[in-house]
Amino acid sequence: MTTLRIALAQINVTVGDLEGNAAKIKAYLDKAKAVQAHLVLFPELALAGYPPEDLLLKPGFVAANRAALDSLLPHTAGLTAIVGFVDKVGDLFNAAAVLHNGQLAGVYHKVLLPNYAVFDEDRYFGVGDTSLLFDLSLSDGQVCFGVSVCEDIWYPAGPPEAQAAGGAELLLNISASPYQSGKIQSRERMLATRAADNVALIAFCNLVGGQDELLFDGSSVVIDERGNVLGRGKSFEEDFVVTEVNVSNVFRQRLRDPRHRKDGLTQIYTGAFERIALPASPASPFSSLSSVSLTPPLERVEEIYKALVLGTGDYVRKNGFSKVTLGLSGGIDSSLVAVIAADALGPENVIGVSMPSRYSSDHSQSDAEDLAGRLGIRYEVIAIEAVYQAYLDILSPAFAGTKPNEAEENLQSRTRGNILMALSNKFGWLVLTTGNKSEMAVGYATIYGDMAGGFAVIKDVPKTLVYELCRYRNRLGEVIPENVFIKPPSAELRPDQKDTDSLPEYDILDAILAAYIEDEYSAREIVALGYDEAIVRRVVRMVDRNEYKRRQAPPGPKITGKSFGKDRRLPITNRYESMAT
Repeated sequence: MTTLRIALAQINVTVGDLEGNAAKIKAYLDKAKAVQAHLVLFPELALAGYPPEDLLLKPGFVAANRAALDSLLPHTAGLTAIVGFVDKVGDLFNAAAVLHNGQLAGVYHKVLLPNYAVFDEDRYFGVGDTSLLFDLSLSDGQVCFGVSVCEDIWYPAGPPEAQAAGGAELLLNISASPYQSGKIQSRERMLATRAADNVALIAFCNLVGGQDELLFDGSSVVIDERGNVLGRGKSFEEDFVVTEVNVSNVFRQRLRDPRHRKDGLTQIYTGAFERIALPASPASPFSSLSSVSLTPPLERVEEIYKALVLGTGDYVRKNGFSKVTLGLSGGIDSSLVAVIAADALGPENVIGVSMPSRYSSDHSQSDAEDLAGRLGIRYEVIAIEAVYQAYLDILSPAFAGTKPNEAEENLQSRTRGNILMALSNKFGWLVLTTGNKSEMAVGYATIYGDMAGGFAVIKDVPKTLVYELCRYRNRLGEVIPENVFIKPPSAELRPDQKDTDSLPEYDILDAILAAYIEDEYSAREIVALGYDEAIVRRVVRMVDRNEYKRRQAPPGPKITGKSFGKDRRLPITNRYESMAT
């Protein structure tokens, strides 16, 4: 029986921190040796960080990334490691280095380069044209494995299928697969299908962490030749997954099910193969594996909440901040942002600021103070009435003869934005904005007011999901006052104002927005789903005309199928009428 011990080093790296990333990889190489792993995998572009974007246009960055790879070699004595890095052979390549017993044994270049949604790899990388198979000698036999990078395994006829047909019993894939709700489960089903269809073991190591708008969930897996999950890493945390696989079972299963060898395979990959022998590393005492990591999947809302906590914490820390501040209005949105921030950074690093105006209700102020007390965050009150009145006074000549409207209302929001930015400048706190996706979509978050800040925590969270996330968080410990849930949403910028004065009910609005933004339905198709045509026309018009506002918003973590940012790149200046089709 040929037994292989595989370690998946699911690590959180920082784009551009070549020295820090290499140091972390070295620490995990030592960890792999300590558990007597034969193979250890690291994520896609683990040295450079993902995505490095236009850092790749700097020759010094690419050269330093290669030097960092070379520095790993002495740490691979007695071990085989797969490490993602940027290779330069004429063109740049998204590459996987196979380091074996102190030597660079081979380099695989990614074949399938994603160039859709948040991806633009075709802008930077050349296409690989050689697939590598490695014959690794073990004390009890030999295993043939193939290496691929992320997208290569997502298609049935991609390089891993060709590697399996060429004799690989084990398919290794290193990845930086961005998170969105529901993707963890669908990705695992895809990998299980690849394993079963190719009668091959699969080890998939995914990146974890936040990078600007993108989140990486980890959730690395080892899957057997029948599609059963043998090991699974945690979601939204660094993890080290160690699993033993029986390679002999693959050979026996292939004798019974030789589909992977059938003639006439339709393959995307038709390039060259190179087969490389990896001699046995110096033998060490081999003890039995005491436990296997098989973390259970998360429930949907818990998964999203953990994603937002990770994304917020990483953005703040990786950009050199330690404390954050936000406007604490006593409403549901600012309550959610406050609890996410407290969970991500610790309550001692969060400052909630209540900025009441003449229209702020007593319960909003008391709810904000109650929330801050329950969370244990610092709470400040800075009334804006004097500043607001000063604005009205100096503008009165210019506004003479006009009726009050959004101009006077939004002065309050912009005053609050100025106060928060002043605190940021004075004390070095990062300002977190509190606008949700529903508001961002229709322009209901005030530009230079609600939208003023450094990171938009719930920018991709629809209003209805805000309530779900708050209920979930309260199940872990009741920190959000019940009154926050039951009072009608209001910006409190004029007497007795409610969101529904300007917007449809949020359950209707969010359904229309999801169809229009994420599913790319036309307005007519949305009406055909049963929604009122007048409401659809109004919502679509609001979305279209507020693109210029969204383009000026701070980044925020992507959790849906299509977020505002890298995902959705519409021209600000355009005359296409969405209702016309």
